[in-house]
Amino acid sequence: MTIASAALLLFFILDPLGNIPVLLSLFRHVPVARQRKVLLRELLIALVVLMLFLWGGQYALDLMHLRRESVSIAGGIVLFLIGLRMIFPTADGVMGDVPGGEPFIVPLAIPMIAGPSCMAAVMLLGSQYPDRMGDWMLALTLAWAATAVILFSATWLKRLLGTRALIALERLMGMVIVALSVQMFLDGVAAYLRAMP
Repeated sequence: MTIASAALLLFFILDPLGNIPVLLSLFRHVPVARQRKVLLRELLIALVVLMLFLWGGQYALDLMHLRRESVSIAGGIVLFLIGLRMIFPTADGVMGDVPGGEPFIVPLAIPMIAGPSCMAAVMLLGSQYPDRMGDWMLALTLAWAATAVILFSATWLKRLLGTRALIALERLMGMVIVALSVQMFLDGVAAYLRAMP
C-alpha cells in the first residue's frame, strides 16, 4: 500500500463530507466566535488519539491477546453500520443523540472524527507494517489535514452546495464506506482462514 492509497483510505473513513451536517448541528448553540477554536481543538485531539492508536496498536493487541484479523473484522462491522446509517439516516442522525452545549471530545473528536473504524484502520496499518511507521504517519496527517480543511469550510460548503447536495454527498460517502467496510471484513476473514492450521 502506498502513502497516497493509505491517505485516501483514511480520508474516506474519516468522512469529512458526510460529517458536515452533523458538525453544523453540533455548532448550532456554539457562538460563531468560538466555533473555529472548538473545531481546531477537537481536530487536534482526534489526531493525537489516532497517532496513539497507530503507534500503540500492536502493544494494545498483544496486551488484550487480540489478533489483527479480529480487529479488521470488528472494524469492518462498525464501519458497515456507520455507512448504513449514512445511507438510511435516522431522526437522531449518524452519531445518534448528542449532548447540547459546546462539544468536548465526545461526539466531535471521538467518534465523529476519530471513530472506531479509523482507529482500527490505523492499528492495522501500524501492526501489519511496523517498518513503515513514517509513511503511515504522513498518510494519517494528509488525511487529517484534508478533513480539517473541509470541516473548516463546512458553512461555506453548505451555502455553496445547499442542503440537498450535502445529503446526496453523505449518501454517496455512505456507499463508499459500506464498500470499504466489506473489503475490511473480507480481508480479516481471508487472513484468519490463511492463519488456520
